[in-house]
Amino acid sequence: MSQPNSSVWDEKHLRLAVAAAGVALWAWNVDTDRLTMDGIGYSLWTIPEADGVTFEELSAHIHPADRDRVRAAFHATRGIVGSYEIDFRILVGDAVRWISARGRGDDEGMEERTMYGVFLDVTGRKQAEEANELLAGEMSHRVKNLMTVAGALTAMTARSAETKEDMARDLTRRLAALDRAHDLVRPVPGLARDTALLGDLLSVLLSPYDDPGAFSGRIRVSAPRMRVGEGAATALALVIHELATNSVKYGALSSAQGLLDVSCSVQQDEALIVWTERGGPPVTPPVAGSGFGGRLLARLVEQQLRGSIEYGWHAEGLTAVLRARADRLSSEACRSA
Repeated sequence: MSQPNSSVWDEKHLRLAVAAAGVALWAWNVDTDRLTMDGIGYSLWTIPEADGVTFEELSAHIHPADRDRVRAAFHATRGIVGSYEIDFRILVGDAVRWISARGRGDDEGMEERTMYGVFLDVTGRKQAEEANELLAGEMSHRVKNLMTVAGALTAMTARSAETKEDMARDLTRRLAALDRAHDLVRPVPGLARDTALLGDLLSVLLSPYDDPGAFSGRIRVSAPRMRVGEGAATALALVIHELATNSVKYGALSSAQGLLDVSCSVQQDEALIVWTERGGPPVTPPVAGSGFGGRLLARLVEQQLRGSIEYGWHAEGLTAVLRARADRLSSEACRSA
């Protein structure tokens, strides 16, 4: 197989390879502070093609949280020996795009007071990294919660059991119910799940925490006959599991006299779920911004259910009001959100 001659490789094939890889070329004149880019570069930054743009003008498109860091790092590149790489965010309308600027420092390769480098769109990689970090945090949070819940269920069962055989039987039943509820927050890829009635879904999720031996009917669920799609069921299961875990730790479900009432209604296009705790220890609002579980819960409700959740920290117990779009609960729309 014949090899292309060097002149063709340097010009035609190199340009085709650069374009195919989505690499944007830039040149920075250190005296005039002007950058010029190729067509891919202007498209990447979504600015009109021109003879050049000053670094300050380009900085206006950088995310405010990254702007000062990028300015300082970019001007410091002249003192860096060898190659450098700077990752930062830019704003494209309401969307955020991650850019990687790469080049060589210490004035290496500078010609006529101009430095050269490339911009790469690394949004996909950054989103994958953020997703992995969120998953790792969620997994750690879930494991800690399961240990807490298992301990609370053991103590709850011990209060109502008269013999060790009764305790073993009841604890096994509760742990089996917890396993069934956990399946709802851990969907199996490729395995479709039938839609569930809202009331049945809530009952399954909360059954491990009921304590009929000590106080019959301490958890009450009231819901209209409404089906919940698979994607919404997973999101809702995570929300209910988080609220129940917190109640077992600090709220009504941590007390033998505690009561939990979960009522649901649909008003026009909005589904309303009201979580009301009574009879437990006094509750206090958490420190603002603290708690991975709270941040995860808010993210789920806002992004997947297109709703909101509000808390009322009352002396007699917590009240949480979850609002969601009714069509998001009843359809599969939020599976791909």
